[in-house]
Amino acid sequence: MKKAFKKVLVFIAIVGGIFYTMRYNVTEQNPGHDNRDESSLNEKYKPVNQNNVSKTTKLILVNSEYGLSEGYKPEKLTIPNIPFANGVEQEEKHVESVIVNPLERLFNVAKDEGIVLLGNSGYRSYKSQKETYTNRVKAEGKKLADAYVAKPGFSEHQTGLCMDITNNDRYFVEGTKEADWLAENCHRFGFIIRYPYGKKNITGIEYEPWHIRYVGEEAAKYIYDNNITLEEYLNK
Repeated sequence: MKKAFKKVLVFIAIVGGIFYTMRYNVTEQNPGHDNRDESSLNEKYKPVNQNNVSKTTKLILVNSEYGLSEGYKPEKLTIPNIPFANGVEQEEKHVESVIVNPLERLFNVAKDEGIVLLGNSGYRSYKSQKETYTNRVKAEGKKLADAYVAKPGFSEHQTGLCMDITNNDRYFVEGTKEADWLAENCHRFGFIIRYPYGKKNITGIEYEPWHIRYVGEEAAKYIYDNNITLEEYLNK
């Protein structure tokens, strides 16, 4: 009886060893499978600098830490079919082609809901941003300029993925129906309020209710629902 029991134990041990070996071999053939997936995800949302920019990504991070080279320019700049404020420079009417349709839909839906929006500033080249920053420093001083205007190479406008919005009164602040509508609805079209209230310590820029940035509908919804910034989203 004891011999038979020992034989059963030996048989179980052998079968268990074979099963373990098979699992080990499968794991070895696909080492770190889950880690690769996680790594790919992290890489997808990893902030980029001027030496590592994918021109097609919707999630390029541009702020005081991550900049763009002087020669960086979106692959395809297009003027969207939206109304612009008087006096907008021709260059600033352009945006990266990927945001044209979402931007036009946003403007059209706003109009259908009784909200008149005007485009005020889209793409700006490195050269244009340098002029804007320099003029602001001369007019208001460096401290105030740094609070509202990015240095050349560190402006989202150079990506072509954003648009400053205004209204007929050229008074686009929290509490106006246009600014409130934009804050509550832009995520439906893949945009975010890039510099939200109370987040300067993260974004480096004071609250700008007029500045929307395209990140795609999935990211925009998450950022809106969780009341976070693009920086926080990319580092989650």
